[in-house]
Amino acid sequence: MTTETIVKRVMTENPFTAGPDMPLRQAVSLMRDRKIRHLPVVEEGGRLVGILTDRDVRHAALVPALAEHLTWELRRLKSLRVRDVMTWSVVTTQPEATLAQAGLTMFQRRIGSLPVVEDGKLVGILTETDVLKALTDGQETDPDALVW
Repeated sequence: MTTETIVKRVMTENPFTAGPDMPLRQAVSLMRDRKIRHLPVVEEGGRLVGILTDRDVRHAALVPALAEHLTWELRRLKSLRVRDVMTWSVVTTQPEATLAQAGLTMFQRRIGSLPVVEDGKLVGILTETDVLKALTDGQETDPDALVW
């Protein structure tokens, strides 16, 4: 990896996505089956409107416990949609941003991914895993090497 590596070279292209009206149960199944923690939420045409994270899902798991205090009907809980629990304000990056810029943003914002947007449309996602792979490219990756 060079110091000028750009996001486009290490991002995951064409990530799995959800629509805002997708049933939450379906989105959670997709995340579980594909072993992903961040699911960009796009409208028709690929415009990014939010992101569903494993943290959002964990918070949504508290909703049934709160439902009786909120006087929600049980049928409303069963019909939760992605839009009901997703993060609407998404921090993004561009394909030509440097990996250092994107990594610093992720660190400072304490987020595990950055959707990659170009001309208003989602073109990829940069995750912590993508950054770590790029940083360790060509290096020994013995998992016990850093354990003291």
